[in-house]
Amino acid sequence: MKLKPLHDHIIVKSIQEDEYTKAGLVLPQTADKEKPEKGEVIAVGPGKLLENGQRAAMSVKVGDKVVFKKYSPDEVKLDKDEEYLVLQESDVLAVIES
Repeated sequence: MKLKPLHDHIIVKSIQEDEYTKAGLVLPQTADKEKPEKGEVIAVGPGKLLENGQRAAMSVKVGDKVVFKKYSPDEVKLDKDEEYLVLQESDVLAVIES
């Protein structure tokens, strides 16, 4: 199965990064963290439809690594328990450049 985003929505695969202390201990992921999430863009929609009938260009592309608001995406599970996040382009806070 394949997801195709509509309008200004994007599909993101979450990037889980473990946090370490200075001593090298792994800190567990906790539900009370309020920081933005990171992910890789898997698919982008055609863009938001403007009042004049034109489509606004998307500012992210497939393969971009992005930071987005923690509680903005909707979670979608596809076959084989693959989890993806669907969010609007406006929920993306930044593109991570290498």
